[in-house]
Amino acid sequence: MGNHPIAVALCAVGLLPLAACSSRHEGTPSTPTSSTTDQAETAAPAQTPADGIEVSPGGVTTGVQATPDATESGYGQACLAAKSWFDTRGTEPKPLVEEYLKSVQDPGYTGPGTFGKTWSVLTAGEQSAVIMAANGAADGQCG
Repeated sequence: MGNHPIAVALCAVGLLPLAACSSRHEGTPSTPTSSTTDQAETAAPAQTPADGIEVSPGGVTTGVQATPDATESGYGQACLAAKSWFDTRGTEPKPLVEEYLKSVQDPGYTGPGTFGKTWSVLTAGEQSAVIMAANGAADGQCG
């Protein structure tokens, strides 16, 4: 029962890309809404190759289309590691997510943010969980 809340959260986040994909087929509004305009102005588009890995223009993996794979404890540690990293910057964390992900994707990095492994040996599910933890930390969703 202790893993139930994290499982629900992981499933809910895993369904977000599906909802985003299905909304694309409904058509595009003729006049951009303010949220559409805001997103276009603030977020650089990520490239999503056929393998389901989203890469920012800066070369950072920002999304992995895989079910997040982490224990509740591992996810919590990854989230807190990201939060700690954001806190040392002393500024709004959301714009720093890509910079954080770049730091944990460095070949020399191992630590709680990547479950004690280097990025290159993480499974797609583990990479997805690291990205989810970073975004969760930026949104203030971990202790």
